[in-house]
Amino acid sequence: MPPDHALAAPSPVSRQHRRIQPTSGLIPIDFAELWRYRELLYRFLWSNFKARYKQTYLGPFWAIFRPLVSIVLFSIIFGKLAGISTGSSIPYPLFALGLLPWTYFSSAFTGAAGSILNNTGLLQKVYFPRIYAPLTAAVTPLIDLVLTMLIAILLFIYYQFVPPWYIIFTPVFILLALIVGLGFGLWFNGIMVRYRDAGYALPFTIQVGMYLTPVVYPATFIPERFRWLLALNPLTAVIEGFRWSLLGTAPPSVAAVLVSAAIGIVVMVAGLYFFRRTERTIVDMM
Repeated sequence: MPPDHALAAPSPVSRQHRRIQPTSGLIPIDFAELWRYRELLYRFLWSNFKARYKQTYLGPFWAIFRPLVSIVLFSIIFGKLAGISTGSSIPYPLFALGLLPWTYFSSAFTGAAGSILNNTGLLQKVYFPRIYAPLTAAVTPLIDLVLTMLIAILLFIYYQFVPPWYIIFTPVFILLALIVGLGFGLWFNGIMVRYRDAGYALPFTIQVGMYLTPVVYPATFIPERFRWLLALNPLTAVIEGFRWSLLGTAPPSVAAVLVSAAIGIVVMVAGLYFFRRTERTIVDMM
């Protein structure tokens, strides 16, 4: 007869389990989780980079062609026909380079706002930090912005213009554009999942926003008693600061930059918490 302990059933193998359940209340950002999935963020960025101009004949040329055509049209319509003054000796085509950060903002805003709906299939199959979808959608257009700087180089050569030394501050205003674009994109993200009408309103919102921002006209074009309203627009500091660092135009006031930066940060932080609150039901509503 075998010993008694030989007939005993084997003990079950202990396994680790992780329970995923809805959260409630004010949901904090799980930075530890974001760090654990950091490799996935790199893969998302690389995938978006490769897919950006996949199966196109002209490829990255489209990133240059679209803002170049817009600069030419704006120079003809607003610079020649409407006779809008740049407020300095800067030719209007150079002044219209303010369109470059606006184009990046609109791409980041649109991409972040529609990132969840564009990744429906992936979200329904695997779990990963949902914030990575709008984050990568807002960061990827930076590639286009770098390419569009070729337009600025060509215009500098044509007008024999030498940028000032404080061009080194340009990335600061690009970072502010990223913060604002991501912030508004996070707000629209949760709204677009619930109400698809927001997707139709988004292009109109961006178009109206461009004319409420000193993109095609200088801030001095607005009567002085109303200029405080421009400071409430966080994109004002982005456009004016970008022109100042690139062209040496009149710099935005420190107060205006601080106000715009504060508003942009508040919008992004509030957008993060709003996104965290809505992401628990995002998949169910797709």
